[in-house]
Amino acid sequence: MKIAILSRNTRLYSTQRLVDVARERGHVVRVLDPLRCYVRIAPGNMSIRYKGKAVKGIDAVIPRIGVTSTFYGTAVLRQLEMMGVYTPNSSDAVLSARDKLRSLQILAAKGLDMPATVFGDNPDDTADVLAMLGEPPHVIKLNEGSQGTGVVLAEKRSASQSVIEAFRGLYANFLVQEFIAEAKGTDLRCFVVGKKVVAAMQREAVPGEFRANIHRGATAQAATLSAEERRIAVQAAAALGLGVAGVDMLRSKRGPLILEVNASPGLEGIEASTGVDVAGAIIQFLEAEAGTSVQVPTRRRSQRA
Repeated sequence: MKIAILSRNTRLYSTQRLVDVARERGHVVRVLDPLRCYVRIAPGNMSIRYKGKAVKGIDAVIPRIGVTSTFYGTAVLRQLEMMGVYTPNSSDAVLSARDKLRSLQILAAKGLDMPATVFGDNPDDTADVLAMLGEPPHVIKLNEGSQGTGVVLAEKRSASQSVIEAFRGLYANFLVQEFIAEAKGTDLRCFVVGKKVVAAMQREAVPGEFRANIHRGATAQAATLSAEERRIAVQAAAALGLGVAGVDMLRSKRGPLILEVNASPGLEGIEASTGVDVAGAIIQFLEAEAGTSVQVPTRRRSQRA
């Protein structure tokens, strides 16, 4: 099978792991920087070129599209889809997951629980919007932030109003959520491939921090999930149309609450903390779904410190 990986950096851990595992299993792999792809759109003649050469003969594509290249990256992914290339995460699914507000609306419509969330545009409505949410603390998030960027904890109503005013002054899209105190700075990352959770880790924020992002110094360890948590993670990925997803959730007094669903979840933290060959699970899923499975055994990765 000929696999393309849309990634801006071949040296990233996740990209390199996918390349290595796919080649170990006998596949031909090519990493394409989506910003160096350019397309021709015409009835019956959809094509892509990359650095002066035609991109053709691709059986499957794995999108690893970063926040800064969402628009162009998903346009390239959509072009590949229209050319008949299989992808576990469609362009529409990636766009839905990248937009926090849109994804939460979709998940809520499916009956999946989450921290109560509000949003509003007009400054005159701020007080009533916050009243809809309830008493602080409030968590205020940029709609398209990642790795904890643009996430602020406001412990007083006046602080919430000040942060909201600042975000509005930057013409930023944002949403406001209830703060789940009992989570105590920890969350779960459930890595979904197909219709099952292949690995899960619990992340714990550093002292004084409420964001449990590894990029912000959080520690991680393998997590044992309940049947309900596994079910919710799989349902969340399916609701957004994602075959590969990182589903982040909190353990609360009322049960598991979904924080967000990531369409390009990193592999380094989850593989290091669990010892699971997540990259191998992704490639095997591609083989099964694209219908050209190569029977080469994979090996379980040893746990790393």
